[in-house]
Amino acid sequence: MSEQKKENNPVEQPDSGREAEVRTADNGSKADTGKKTDVGRKGDRGKRIDTSKKGTSVPRQPMPEQLAEDRAHNFDEVPFGYSEEVAMIEAARCLACKKPKCRDGCPVEIDIPSFLHLIEEGQFVEAAQKIKESNPLPAVCGRVCPQESQCEELCVLAIKHESVAIGRLERFAADYERNAGSIEAPAILEKSGKKVAIVGAGPAGLCVAGDLIKLGHDITVFEALQKPGGVLMYGIPEFRLPEDIINAEVNLLHELGVEFRYDYVVGRNATIPELLAGEYDAVFIGSGAGLPSFMRIPGENLIGVYSANEYLTRANLMKAYLFPEYDTPPIEADHVITVGGGNVAMDSARTALRLGARSTIVYRRAREQMPARDEEIHHAEEEGIAFNLLTNPTRILGNAKREVVGMEVLQMKLGEPDDSGRRSPVPIEGSEYEIECDAVVVAIGNKPNPLIPQTMKDLELTRWGTVVTEEHTMQTSVPGVYAGGDIVSGAATVISAMGQGKIAARAMDHYLRTGKNPDPPPPPEEKPKKKPKKKKTE
Repeated sequence: MSEQKKENNPVEQPDSGREAEVRTADNGSKADTGKKTDVGRKGDRGKRIDTSKKGTSVPRQPMPEQLAEDRAHNFDEVPFGYSEEVAMIEAARCLACKKPKCRDGCPVEIDIPSFLHLIEEGQFVEAAQKIKESNPLPAVCGRVCPQESQCEELCVLAIKHESVAIGRLERFAADYERNAGSIEAPAILEKSGKKVAIVGAGPAGLCVAGDLIKLGHDITVFEALQKPGGVLMYGIPEFRLPEDIINAEVNLLHELGVEFRYDYVVGRNATIPELLAGEYDAVFIGSGAGLPSFMRIPGENLIGVYSANEYLTRANLMKAYLFPEYDTPPIEADHVITVGGGNVAMDSARTALRLGARSTIVYRRAREQMPARDEEIHHAEEEGIAFNLLTNPTRILGNAKREVVGMEVLQMKLGEPDDSGRRSPVPIEGSEYEIECDAVVVAIGNKPNPLIPQTMKDLELTRWGTVVTEEHTMQTSVPGVYAGGDIVSGAATVISAMGQGKIAARAMDHYLRTGKNPDPPPPPEEKPKKKPKKKKTE
């Protein structure tokens, strides 16, 4: 991808009292520092902001971030976030559509126009509270949700211009509320006397816990690891999602009364049938997809080959990058090759770089086919990670000690489009070559852990090992047992898991109160066809 020339711009950092050289997240344009103007509304700190211009008259506001040459050597978060002034200007770009399509693109049903209007008016805490009516993890989603393919894609401005930066504004509102110490616990309905067990403290489980606790049910979350968050904690690096952000949002669930039981493996400590036979009236399975997939090529069992799960868990959950402050030593290597093209591959490659290695991504498809977010790919390229695209590993090479010393790869080309229009990679005969390396990280996807299905014989599964659920309730084949997230869909996004959790919570509440699931929604009504106009006769 061609790189545009970047301009440096000194911006005062929030709560730091110092200045730093930063770049911005939108193709290197200068960050708008939100200078005071003579006209406009007041923010909650008395600053006058010009928000009179809307829509296409104001460009999308860039977000300042660390310089690539600096961030490649630290685990600090890359973007700094919006200032109050810039957030108000960006929120004012919203056209306040009568029929906002952005809401249709949000899996957790956030009232997007309302929280944007509150930010525009300088009511930042109120904006955060509006978001949390639907989303218990706004600071998390504001950082890792692919808004560009969901709510922002449906923004009317995106038809001919750039959409409103909904994700960045969600992050801003959540961060403002937390930093201001103004977090208020939402109201909780009268206790129902019902108890729910949630398996897994990942995005889906946390969403269900947040919704059901507010509806008056007692919630216990069983988590196999020693910390909450699931993939948020072990899979996403600090430079993309700081642990403090996860802890702050989980702490609110603690305050609401959600009980967390860590180091508890459902399927070993207790099975789901045993939980249902005991004190729990319903169970939600949100155990994710933590079983890594491998390439099944020669050499994958050599010393120095890691799944992305293991590699990132050591660095993130076990804090290997802070060794010896923490007991887990980092994986040391001179050249790490990461295989894959998704967000997990970007996280692994960027982590390897920060741990001091030369970092390369090998991906068998083209740049435009990479499933990772454009922002993450752009950041990786800026930081100096090499991309070997249309390149497929054929075997991993080892020495006499069975240590990785290289990888044999084969060059590919895109073939003719299939019925779906997608062009699949085709090998180029005789194009094999070798790349020297001393570590390989495999980031080509994950599958559900089979432990829970093995202890529930009545649980219906797909041929891929995912749990079968009803679409409008997320109920499994076992009455009173619901599921959502990667255990149902396979490896997907944080926000899609939360969306399924929200559907399940709504159905579970109905089940706990009535003993049955809600009826499926009626099919959408077809719009009547317009009658053809009669031709005028002479």
